[in-house]
Amino acid sequence: MSDSIAVDLLFGGMDKLGPGSDTDTLRVFEMLPAREWQLVVDAGSGAGRQTLALAQRLQTKIHAVDSHEPFLAALRERTRAEGIAQLIETHCFDMADIPARFREIDLLWSEGAAYSIGFPHALQTWQPALRSGGFAIVSELSWLRDDPPSEVRRFFEHGYPDMRNVEANRSVAEAAGYEVIATHVVPPDAWVDGYYDILEPRARALLDHADESVRAFAAEMVEEIRIFEISEETYGYVFYLLRNR
Repeated sequence: MSDSIAVDLLFGGMDKLGPGSDTDTLRVFEMLPAREWQLVVDAGSGAGRQTLALAQRLQTKIHAVDSHEPFLAALRERTRAEGIAQLIETHCFDMADIPARFREIDLLWSEGAAYSIGFPHALQTWQPALRSGGFAIVSELSWLRDDPPSEVRRFFEHGYPDMRNVEANRSVAEAAGYEVIATHVVPPDAWVDGYYDILEPRARALLDHADESVRAFAAEMVEEIRIFEISEETYGYVFYLLRNR
């Protein structure tokens, strides 16, 4: 069974495909200076929870980019249901290819997706596609303290060995040609509400699935949630608000 089928079994039909909330999305947007946003791209949009929130707030077209067509199909269905289909255009391709498709981006938004191509690589890749003075708003899994429980540290040494603390990520962004204008930490309840509280029972129900790859994928999610519960808030998603120099 393909990985995409395992993903669909676990995440299918969910509005949220990662930690976050409309409240946090809009709070971060309000931290930006007031200006006209002509070209807006959501990189790694998934099913578009944040895309919809931004479209409603901006009332301007957002280009949603994701490589998993079923997520984009779900987003299109929601835009029609909410009567804002004219505000969101979907594109199925790798977000690393954004500079080949878009130029002079005013606002590039990416929640919880940059890690898939590497945070430094994502910032370097997207920077040429931004207009001078344009903004990249990128959330990245980050260490919030230097003293995580040993079990938590071991989990991420295997699962995400490149995870950095906030200061290191600020340095990465500056080296890629951005000015860091602010950061925002996604609170713990945005991990649970509408995300882990849905995924945990789904994952446990798939632990006995006939396909080994589905069982393994589900077991990884169960373990990820357990690690979050014992983490003592030593890591989290952090929004980095970046201005292209």
